[in-house]
Amino acid sequence: MRIPPIQLVPPARTLFLVGISSLVASTWLITSIALGASPVIAINQDAATANVTGQALREHLSVLMGSGGNIGVLDGPDGLLLVDAGIAVSRPKIVAALSSISTKPVRSLINTHYHWDHTDGNEWLHAAGATIIAHKNTLAHLSTATRVEDWDYDFPASPIGARPTVLVTAAKTLSFDGQTINIGYYGPAHTDGDLSVYFVQADVLLTGDTYWNGYYPFIERDAGGSIGGMIRAAEANIKRAGDNTIVVPEHGPVARRADLVEYRDMLVTIRDSIASLKNSGKTLAEVIAARPTSIYDDKWGGFVIDPAFFTRLVYATL
Repeated sequence: MRIPPIQLVPPARTLFLVGISSLVASTWLITSIALGASPVIAINQDAATANVTGQALREHLSVLMGSGGNIGVLDGPDGLLLVDAGIAVSRPKIVAALSSISTKPVRSLINTHYHWDHTDGNEWLHAAGATIIAHKNTLAHLSTATRVEDWDYDFPASPIGARPTVLVTAAKTLSFDGQTINIGYYGPAHTDGDLSVYFVQADVLLTGDTYWNGYYPFIERDAGGSIGGMIRAAEANIKRAGDNTIVVPEHGPVARRADLVEYRDMLVTIRDSIASLKNSGKTLAEVIAARPTSIYDDKWGGFVIDPAFFTRLVYATL
């Protein structure tokens, strides 16, 4: 049974219910982090109980939401192709959501970067038959133990079966059941291994963590990320998208090109404001106290990356 199409702009009642659900989840996560829990622990706990829901897009493409980052799904005659793998604790709900789209096996999996909320499901998906595709830097990160300082968390090396075997350096084009899929490397942005995935016939763009719709994004400086790289990636997304393009962020609801422009403008304004304060000799504490993100906080500051956290990330990568 295929998931019925869902409007890109849901009716008011749907927006209300989604908003209440997001508010409850966001409040719980922020409270957990404020009490000293690593975001990784808090997000894993949330993913263990969260529903995984599907939204049909077009041309046999859907997106699953609820297991860390959004998961793209292409349903072809011979099997499924996924973009990102979600968090392993969500496996039963991911399997159920995939089964509502198709009972065919997962043939291919593209990782947009190495973070656990996009690769934690790699091992079980590979065991089920999926070939894993990613940037070479994603393989490097997954092949060794990694500490993410800003999350206060140590990740072990991934098992051999969870590591990608088809590697992208700059760009790669796939043909999968009638869809041409252009995979592009952004250059260092959110991390040093970020990939975009564009389905040509469907005109659907998946941005990985270079775009968080309605939330301040995380930037991992220890893995080559920077605010400048995020802005360059935002510009690349805007250039790729047309007025009819469906844009799937890694976090947040499905979007359009105009939403990408708004996001880019937010990043640029905050970057410029923080850079001005830093260049004038302000310390990080003084910059946070100046609230350089304040005009955007109501819309963008209500999730895991709160205004002070985002200010710190930008300040550190200037």
